[in-house]
Amino acid sequence: MSDFNKKDFVQAVYQMVRAVPYGRATSYGAIAHAVGYPNMSRMVGQVLGNCSSSETGIPAYRVVNSQGVLSGKDAFSTSTEMQERLEAEGIRVENDRIKDWRKVFWDPLKEIDFEP
Repeated sequence: MSDFNKKDFVQAVYQMVRAVPYGRATSYGAIAHAVGYPNMSRMVGQVLGNCSSSETGIPAYRVVNSQGVLSGKDAFSTSTEMQERLEAEGIRVENDRIKDWRKVFWDPLKEIDFEP
């Protein structure tokens, strides 16, 4: 994506987040890099905060901040939903932070071949 188009950006974010494997998590920044806008991690967060995963099928709960902190948990219907969904996939969470973050972290630039 050379010229910014918000609709295309949103669709690219959704496509990338759908690619995050079960039992893994990634960061807003990793998604931003993968879709060609490395300085737009906050916008990735906004896009995911505005989507309802139950309606869109987007596993937004698998995207956290660069330290593994569940910084987007307020976008869910309850304050524990994000953690509950991650734990249901076998990801351990303690004090709103993913345990073993380095093992759980999924880097789309290293793990898939994606053309935004």
